[in-house]
Amino acid sequence: MKELDLNFPTCPIRNVLSRFSDKWSLLIMVTLQANDKMRYKDLMKSIPDISHKMLTNSLRKLEGDHLLKRMAFAEIPPRVEYSLTEMGKSIMPAIHLMIEWAQVHFEEVTK
Repeated sequence: MKELDLNFPTCPIRNVLSRFSDKWSLLIMVTLQANDKMRYKDLMKSIPDISHKMLTNSLRKLEGDHLLKRMAFAEIPPRVEYSLTEMGKSIMPAIHLMIEWAQVHFEEVTK
């Protein structure tokens, strides 16, 4: 494996992983993968402890980072659906490995 440059401007950990490694972004991504496409209200129901503000901010951030796409339909009432992009889908195997690790080590970590 290539040695990591941990200096801020060129560090992949700081510049890439920090973009989606907060708990809300990961929960949104896992939820979208499980459901393919979802509307805002359905995401809100699926992640019951997230606030409207955090969901909105997280969705905007993930969209800006090209990890999810927002599809708006010109209907009355307006309809918006969110789904993972191909890039978002490509990180999911690594996220699932982290989830499996967390399930195995949950009790040890939370003692």
